Amino acid sequence: MGKFFNRNRKRKLLLFFAPPLAYALIRLLYLTCRKEFHMPKTPLQPPVLVAFWHGEILMNPFIYVKYLRHIKMALMISEHFDGELIAKTARFFGFGFVRGSSSKGAIKALKESFRLIDKGVSLAITPDGPRGPRHSVADGIVVIAQKKNLPIVACRYTASRYWQMPSWDRFIIPKPFSKLDFYMSEPFYVTDLSREEAKDKIKEFMNRYV
Repeated sequence: MGKFFNRNRKRKLLLFFAPPLAYALIRLLYLTCRKEFHMPKTPLQPPVLVAFWHGEILMNPFIYVKYLRHIKMALMISEHFDGELIAKTARFFGFGFVRGSSSKGAIKALKESFRLIDKGVSLAITPDGPRGPRHSVADGIVVIAQKKNLPIVACRYTASRYWQMPSWDRFIIPKPFSKLDFYMSEPFYVTDLSREEAKDKIKEFMNRYV
């Protein structure tokens, strides 16, 4: 019995059962909440880069579901096991995905990102993922934005009542029947900035609405 439930088999079972269950629970939680969306007046012209913090990944997909469904979107997801869980859950929201991050598979992820962008696909990126530090901006989003001269939009959400996990990203889980406010910035560019200036600008936009 111990060999039957080895680590690989447990992971396969988790990857099979957890994503659809997680998606159902996330949607149920979302439906119990009051929502208000604060969206930009400028229509988005794909491809764009959508940035959101790792700790707010739970509810931010509903910005895509409600306002950006007409845009083909791929999430940049790490190659770690938790990234695989997120990727399989993200499929239920209609996302594609790019596997890799600044800490693992970076070159492969950049090549795949450039290929998708050339086809008109937009990318959603957590600048502080997959391992932090929290609310930091890694090089990846800057490199992609500058190489492809893409606009960035910053997405955030807040919950009037929530649980906050003791993880590095201080992951937020809204409480049922709380109020959710969703924010998206106007598109902005970092093309002509230095690497550090670009990171500062991204962080400033990310924190502008909360």
